[in-house]
Amino acid sequence: MRIRLIFMLLALGALCSSQAQTLRAHSPGNQMKLQVSIDAVGTPSYRVDFKGKAVILPSGLGLRTKQGELTSQFRVVGVDSTAADETWKPVWGEVREIRNNYRQLTVHLEQKMKDPVRMDIIFRVFDDGIGFRYSFPSQPNLQHFIVTGEASAFRMAGDHKAFWIPGDYETNEYPYTTSTLSSLSVTKVSKSNEIYARFIADSSSVQTPLMMKSNDGLYINLHEAALVNYPAMQLHLDKSTLTFSSALVPDAVGNMAYVQTPFATPWRTIIVAESAAGILASKIILNLNEPCKIPETSWIKPQKMVGVWWELHVGKSSWDYANASDVGANPDWSKVKPHGHHGATTANTKRYIDFAAAHGIEGVLVEGWNVGWEDWFGKWKEDVFDFVTPYPDFDVQELHRYAASKGVKLIMHHETSASVTNYERRMDDAYRFMKTNGYDAVKTGYVGYIIPRGEHHDGQWMVNHYNRVAAKTAEYQIMVDMHEPTRPTGMHRTYPNWLASEATRGNEFNGWSVGNAPEHETILPFTRVMGGPVDYTPGIFQIKLDKYGKKGFGPHTTLTKQMALYVTLYSPLQMAADLPENYEAHMDAFQFIKDVAVDWDDSRYIEAEPGDYLTIARKAKGKDSWFIGSITDENKRTSVVPLSFLDAGKTYLATIYRDGAAAHWDRNPMEYIIERFAVTGKSILKTPVVEGGGYAVSLVPATPEMLKGVKKYK
Repeated sequence: MRIRLIFMLLALGALCSSQAQTLRAHSPGNQMKLQVSIDAVGTPSYRVDFKGKAVILPSGLGLRTKQGELTSQFRVVGVDSTAADETWKPVWGEVREIRNNYRQLTVHLEQKMKDPVRMDIIFRVFDDGIGFRYSFPSQPNLQHFIVTGEASAFRMAGDHKAFWIPGDYETNEYPYTTSTLSSLSVTKVSKSNEIYARFIADSSSVQTPLMMKSNDGLYINLHEAALVNYPAMQLHLDKSTLTFSSALVPDAVGNMAYVQTPFATPWRTIIVAESAAGILASKIILNLNEPCKIPETSWIKPQKMVGVWWELHVGKSSWDYANASDVGANPDWSKVKPHGHHGATTANTKRYIDFAAAHGIEGVLVEGWNVGWEDWFGKWKEDVFDFVTPYPDFDVQELHRYAASKGVKLIMHHETSASVTNYERRMDDAYRFMKTNGYDAVKTGYVGYIIPRGEHHDGQWMVNHYNRVAAKTAEYQIMVDMHEPTRPTGMHRTYPNWLASEATRGNEFNGWSVGNAPEHETILPFTRVMGGPVDYTPGIFQIKLDKYGKKGFGPHTTLTKQMALYVTLYSPLQMAADLPENYEAHMDAFQFIKDVAVDWDDSRYIEAEPGDYLTIARKAKGKDSWFIGSITDENKRTSVVPLSFLDAGKTYLATIYRDGAAAHWDRNPMEYIIERFAVTGKSILKTPVVEGGGYAVSLVPATPEMLKGVKKYK
């Protein structure tokens, strides 16, 4: 129910006063308190407190435009307060339903000048944080305008521990650094990201979501929600005051955004909790996004997939069909000599289809199926792929028939080579081709510098492109998984066909680089995944890659930690990323990947500390089964999980997949133990986790027959 209250006296006083004014609001449960001030010269600022502790000290607000500064000389012309308490059901998600409970304060401002400009600042105050945005109504003195900067600031109340990656305009594929705010410094770009180094704003700029922990025990997360028609926000730190300022990603000529009234910016989000688990449980970012725009959603299906992918990264096969020297400018592909190690062949794809069908996996992704892969990487070419022409050894019609006969769906791959203008003009043809040939999902990619030249992955032009792709694929009833986009901001509520994004340093880095540190996956849920599901491509069982001639490469995890990632790294689109033969060598462990759900009715965040460990239990959508995933960093520990979330009076069969006694992420990553026990809601699992390790558990309501020979858990 929505209740509207107009503070007439306050608004009247604001209209008549030239003195400093202060407005206050608090969350429904009085946990979060907001103070908004407009000083004597008309400069707005805000402050946030949580349970009596300062979170954001007085910090600036406003925008900078080519038409003028919208940061001062304001007077208050009205104040509205509303409240909402509603419950909505996502098409898919971590929980079956979400409560949206907040109080909203809208401050109507007008600049004191001959031709006044009106700007509203809207605050929504939840029990676990706030969101705020700028809104511009239609008005004669401000119609079209160019944003050149944003004055939104976040002055932190202490020298917090932070988990951050550099503020690069082009990529988010960095390892995380943990430091205090005062020692934050972007001093070196990792070798794997040198192609993007010149687009790091400065030595004190970081990306959101930014996770922090205060010395007095608060967990604080800064991000944004509903990123539409605007560049992504980065954060620039002034170490002298511990103040972050909003730093928008520019275009080729240095402007940030081109907008027309009526217009509203994305929401700036501040999530606060007394526990790390409370951060993960927050639904503020989703609640600040618009409801689903797709009228009928039954075709949107969370799923698992296998595919021609990891074998490309480990060097067993390749994306390209022939050597670049054998391919001319306008090749006759029937006459081009193949080099013989192309991965996306008809026969090899059928092998993955057979494996998927045998194990109940819905989809098969195939990369490198279409012409153009020979000579494009890093070349900044405008017209590399047409998205409809297969290589000679990839029979689209036959694979459509074969996959359908096996009850499996092929998943399309569109690598744009960052030539986005090329993709824009070809999207309709590409999506029609997909539907004709039985593809209902596409994985897009944006590797390299963006074309049109001068645009950035995180700029307004590309943000609008990603949203156009989500809308356009929805028109064709196609699900989409985007790689190399900007960080998600909850837009999957509005377009639930946008199943996942990469937008992080994923598992692929373990195939050909220094890899991801054991702590990496314990940080991601508090940073990248706060904005939306991640396509991390877990499930690597052949941890050491020596067998592929890649000595020293491989995930910095144990095998069972790879299994746990299906629960701890949320996504409705999960890839069983390893090769079929590597799963066939460990079919007892592969059973968990077959069983684990990808859509959920409930999620419980049981043990959590960013950078250290994480344990999550989730209940499968429409079922009584639960799954647990637990991971740790480079330190061993014992995980303690009370099973009180299980239905009272029921006995469950718990299948525990855990590290062996001698397991270690580096020395012995593939030793594991599988145990089965009878458990109830009164049981408490105590499980040892080795360095870089983890464990996975399936919990299924048990019949007496299932429990024959199974011991009770002690």
